[in-house]
Amino acid sequence: MAQNLKDLAGRLPSGPRGMGTALKLLLGAGAVAYGVRESVFTVEGGQRAIFFNRIGGVQQDTILAEGLHFRIPWFQYPIIYDIRARPRKISSPTGSKDLQMVNISLRVLSRPNALELPSMYQRLGLDYEERVLPSIVNEVLKSVVAKFNASQLITQRAQFSSPLERPFPSPPPSDPQVSLLIRRELTERAKDFSLILDDVAITELSFSREYTAAVEAKQVAQQEAQRAQFLVEKAKQEQRQKIVQAEGEAEAAKMLGEALGKNPGYIKLRKIRAAQNISKTIATSQNRIYLTADNLVLNLQDESFTR
Repeated sequence: MAQNLKDLAGRLPSGPRGMGTALKLLLGAGAVAYGVRESVFTVEGGQRAIFFNRIGGVQQDTILAEGLHFRIPWFQYPIIYDIRARPRKISSPTGSKDLQMVNISLRVLSRPNALELPSMYQRLGLDYEERVLPSIVNEVLKSVVAKFNASQLITQRAQFSSPLERPFPSPPPSDPQVSLLIRRELTERAKDFSLILDDVAITELSFSREYTAAVEAKQVAQQEAQRAQFLVEKAKQEQRQKIVQAEGEAEAAKMLGEALGKNPGYIKLRKIRAAQNISKTIATSQNRIYLTADNLVLNLQDESFTR
């Protein structure tokens, strides 16, 4: 290549005329290289491009997919959009139905509608998120939260992480879901601005200090009441147990008395067993002990015992 350039330079006329010709060739080559460079552009993965024509404006029927594309330099230039979903966290203070201040934070996963990019550029430009999302999120949050009391916002809050393309089930009138209503209304509102919401989730839900303290005090009181009720039930169970035990012992004593009245041999048997236990204890002892029959509770001199 260098040798070809040297040969070309050698064939050029010398002097001012040769310098002018060389300059023209260099300018021509530079113009061609610039034209080729400006005529080609690349749309990266996850992007779409539209054309702006200096005569006709935005071309509504042209949406370029990923890959290499050509354009007319200066006459056309591409406007590239990132159509991948991007998360954004938006916080909004609002009021509940019972006039309690509520601070809600939403995580919104949004992306532009690739089929409506030309009209989106004409209406919103490239910074569509800054222009649209904060306003519609605040609008929807205020309208939805105002339908619920502060306690309902806690008990009926539901987290959803599935994509919004799934059909929305209709919530029962007696148990509406806060997150479901926010998602549904926010998705419908975003469609007016050519936005698709892939996910909407409540990430934070907080109340004023006064209301939080009141809720905590109520919970403590409920726990104390439940504990007191448990202690009362426990005492009742112990009382019933003692009554049943006493009734059982009384019934056993009554039955034993009736049995002894009919047959006194049971007492004699108990005395014999007691004597056996005493003698066994003495036999295993190292001390020498002398016991009479009376000491062994045998009562051998009692005629009624030996009968």
